[in-house]
This record gives sequence, structure tokens and C-alpha cells, in this order.
Amino acid sequence: MIVCTHHWWSSYIAGVKGLHEKNVSTRITWENHSHTSTKTNSLTFRLQKHALNESEAYQYFVLRAQKIALSYGYEIINWEETFNNFGDKLSRKTVVHNWLGGGVAERVVAAGLRCIVSNQDKWYLHYLDTTWPEFYMNEPLTNITNPKQQELVIGGEVCMWGEHIDGSDIEQTIWPRAAAAAERLWSPYDNLAKDPRQITGRLAHFRCLLNQRGVAAAPLAGPGRVAPQDPGSCYMQ
Repeated sequence: MIVCTHHWWSSYIAGVKGLHEKNVSTRITWENHSHTSTKTNSLTFRLQKHALNESEAYQYFVLRAQKIALSYGYEIINWEETFNNFGDKLSRKTVVHNWLGGGVAERVVAAGLRCIVSNQDKWYLHYLDTTWPEFYMNEPLTNITNPKQQELVIGGEVCMWGEHIDGSDIEQTIWPRAAAAAERLWSPYDNLAKDPRQITGRLAHFRCLLNQRGVAAAPLAGPGRVAPQDPGSCYMQ
């Protein structure tokens, strides 16, 4: 099981009545019933008469949640904000999920931590102007040349914010661009095409297979979930 301690804590704590930036003068009890995928074991912690600002309270929550998760033998993943703000205090077992942009993965692995790459400028599906060649050419190991550090990049992920899609357009938002990222991730680096045009035929074939199976994968030409430019075979779109 994987436990994520998310940056929404700052949003929660900012909304607590009477909580100010410089002072937490009253006890706050928070019970989390949603961040375990097995049983609804409540995680309860208290900030009791600590003079903490929001950043300090967030740090306290993350580090405390890490200790509890590790005590149960769980893997822990933190969004990159935790690394950017107090990376030296994170457990050395932390997996840092890079999502905000480039340059983070190389700093994470240089610090000896593992990393998942999902930089939003290239691998967030609801950015419809990001084309499949850009998905394909996004390299998680950019500027990471040390083989030991390369091993700390344990994978990547394409993502999207759910409020940008619904049941009418989810499939064509995901496919075929997610497949381009998938080939980047599962292929040995030396076998990757240096020019994405080299894989156009194979990706077009995959898109047509999806269509034949009832999956509404979008045409390759143009941005995400674009309509076909012309009538004709799916291999030509």
C-alpha cells in the first residue's frame, strides 16, 4: 500500500476558524478517514498550544504522517512541495512526486531520494495544447547522468485534474497521448526514437486498434481530443 501526504493540508488549516498565520492557540483535532485504501483507520493528531504558522503546521503534519505510515510498513509518496520546503527533514524512504515542472527530479535524486516524474508542463493531459510528440520527448532522466541516481527515478505518470473532463471526453483526452508517454517510460533509453515522427505509424496503428475496440482515442494530428481534420481512415488522422 502507498500512502500520500498531500499539500491540501495547507488549504484545510487555512480554513479553520480562528487560526491565524502566527499562532495556533487552541487545540486542533483532525481525523483522516480517507487516506488508507484498506480499513478506515483514523489518523488523529493534535496541535496543542504551539505557536506555529501554516508552513510549520503543514511540516508537522507531513512528518508525523510519515512516521505513522512507516510504522505500519507502508511506502510513502509526497508531492514535491514537501521536498522543496523541508526536503532535508523527510524520511530517507520518501518517494518525491515531481509535478510542478522540470529540474526537480535531478535535485531529488542528488539528495538520495526516489522520484516519480509527472511534470505538468509535459505530462498533464488536460493541457490540450501539449501534443503527443511532446509527451513522447519528455525524458525523466534529463540532466541525471549518474547511473546510481538514474535508478532512483522509479517511474513516471501522466495525470489530469478531474474537473477538466467528464464521461463525454475522458477517453479522447487520455488516448493516444498517454501511450506516447508509456513508450517513453517502458523503453530502454538507447532504443528510444530521437525524432517522434519515427513512431507515428506505430502510434496511429495503436490508436486505430483502440477505436476498433470501442475506445474513443483522438486523432494524432493536432492537440489533445481534437476532431479529425478530414474524413477518411483512422490511420491518416
